[in-house]
Amino acid sequence: MRVYLDNCCFNRPFDDQSPLHIRLETEAKLYVQDQIKSGVLSLGWSYILDYENAANPCEERCAEIQRWEDLADCRTVETPEIISLMKKFVQTGLKPLDALHVACAVTLDCEVFLTVDKGILRKGLMVEGIRVMSPIDFLMEREV
Repeated sequence: MRVYLDNCCFNRPFDDQSPLHIRLETEAKLYVQDQIKSGVLSLGWSYILDYENAANPCEERCAEIQRWEDLADCRTVETPEIISLMKKFVQTGLKPLDALHVACAVTLDCEVFLTVDKGILRKGLMVEGIRVMSPIDFLMEREV
């Protein structure tokens, strides 16, 4: 199964871990990463992940996240198909940058788009072609 993690998800371990929901999301995200490292899951990567990550002011975080590109089994650059899908997803209420991430994930044939962004999770219910989930929900579903 191929998954796509957005930058909110990749950055979760660097957030303040005192709120319980953030700690749980971090643990679930780290579990997903372990599954990627062990080959149980595969990872999709996009140019928009590179773009957003390059804007990260913390060089250490940027470097840590960028290492995941090497573990991705597929990557995408901007294409007319991605832009067309992005416009379609914006019509569902997603912000353009979020819609671009989702469009990349769909184009890469990812089955699941993982995020901790509550806005994407709410609007993601209306996105066709991919399941938009939190790492916690993904973990709970896989453990059943």
